[in-house]
Amino acid sequence: MTTDLSAPQVSGDTTTAGRGKRPRPPFGVSAVGILAVLTALFSLLPLGYVIFMTGVTGWDTAVTLVFRPRVGELLLNTVLLILITVPLCLVLGVGGAWLVERTGLRGNKWWAVLLAAPLAVPAFVNSYAWVSAVPSLEGLWSGVLIATLSYFPLVYIPAAAALSRLDPAIEQSAASLGLGAWRTFFRVVLPQLRIAMTGGALLVALHLLAEYGAFAMIRFDTFTTAIMIQYRSTFNGTAGNMLASVLVFFCLILLLLEGRSRGTARYARVGSGVQGKALRLPLRSYQLPAQLSLLALTVLAFGLPLWVVLRWTLAGAGSWPADEFIPALLQTLGYGLAGAAVTIVVGFPMAFLAVRYPSWFSKALELSNYITSSMPGIVVGLAFVTVSIRVVPGVYQTAGVLVAAYVLLFLPRALVNLRSGLAQAPKELEEAAQSLGRPPLLSFIRVTLRLTAPAAAGGAALVFLGIVNELTATLLLSPNGTRTLATQFWSKSSEIDYVGAAPYALLMILVSAPMTYLLFQQSKKAAGQ
Repeated sequence: MTTDLSAPQVSGDTTTAGRGKRPRPPFGVSAVGILAVLTALFSLLPLGYVIFMTGVTGWDTAVTLVFRPRVGELLLNTVLLILITVPLCLVLGVGGAWLVERTGLRGNKWWAVLLAAPLAVPAFVNSYAWVSAVPSLEGLWSGVLIATLSYFPLVYIPAAAALSRLDPAIEQSAASLGLGAWRTFFRVVLPQLRIAMTGGALLVALHLLAEYGAFAMIRFDTFTTAIMIQYRSTFNGTAGNMLASVLVFFCLILLLLEGRSRGTARYARVGSGVQGKALRLPLRSYQLPAQLSLLALTVLAFGLPLWVVLRWTLAGAGSWPADEFIPALLQTLGYGLAGAAVTIVVGFPMAFLAVRYPSWFSKALELSNYITSSMPGIVVGLAFVTVSIRVVPGVYQTAGVLVAAYVLLFLPRALVNLRSGLAQAPKELEEAAQSLGRPPLLSFIRVTLRLTAPAAAGGAALVFLGIVNELTATLLLSPNGTRTLATQFWSKSSEIDYVGAAPYALLMILVSAPMTYLLFQQSKKAAGQ
């Protein structure tokens, strides 16, 4: 253990210093803390809405509405969907990551990108493509097919990033002790992927709970589709509110299960020297089956949707209505850019506290945002509809309310990146700038903000991707006359106008593709930190 002789010396009451009493933060930090607290309180609005509506409904009515056959049917559908889809995504995601990162797979760099590409296709666009290709698709197994092909990259991306950074010395030690390739994988490699796997599984499960468009197209009832039907028929009726409360409870259970299954173990290399390069397992006779398997998966998850969208787009190339097409693109870009910018600004105070002044308090503030982001967009949308109508009716169906909903839904995407950027801009650099005569505010702007800018840009790009593909909250909250790519696509596809919906789907894929690639590259960099 060494002592940092460059640290500032503390004079005065040595007893207080010995007890580790922290100095009071300056006024600027206190102001940042107030902003972070306000953000956390605001982010709890959807949860407060669910609790309030449950209390207003009354115990007897709530019990009657929750414990009825329809809720049992929706619960069974949802549980079966999660129990079947999540393991399939884990197998495809981890298996694909292992082939790309740890075997002699030919063209592994191309496959690394292609396996992440399906994330650029929104699930409701994927469903549209499959329904137009196979009109008889409906029910649970169709939902499992579409959801698995849409969401397995959520497991593949973190698993590939983790595999690329695992120290091969442990595997080499296992091999020297006589363990074969398969036993080494299951006993050594797989346990080290637990964090990536549980995190990816949680993301898949939460997306399954939140998805509306993909399941509505194949007439598969889930809580989200049932809530939307209730909302449209009774305008935020009591039955819909109770379904929302059950859905939120389900989300919280998933969060607790993920935290428990993740455990407290951490896998990191702490010894001296440079980490060795992993030896790739030769596939030999399995090379062709591996190539064909990945080709089939990529064609089904990305090739077929893209082909169907292109086919319908070319079929109607001469009949695109410019007065609908161009405004939808511009409004999507406008809401995406505005929502991304606001989310970064709102998330910065919370990320700043978490990095510069870590404590149980800053962790609690962060947790409030993750709880809200785990809720489906329809619950967030219903909360804003109810609050805006009852409390501030003048803001109902305004652009500000819609952007605020986007902020709550996608704030964690910004927080993760902002924390990473701030961690690479330690406060000692600001202190050095101040020692050279720079004012504190100028030092903060020219040092900290400058170093954080790349990470903030990455977080903004991920928020932008989420906004472009968001459907349910946009349908509930968008001002009259709003036309985004997602809502216009949904309007056309709901009318079975596949030709009219195709250009909107194609644009969403084209806009999402570079953001998906950015997500893949950032996950690799994050795993290396």
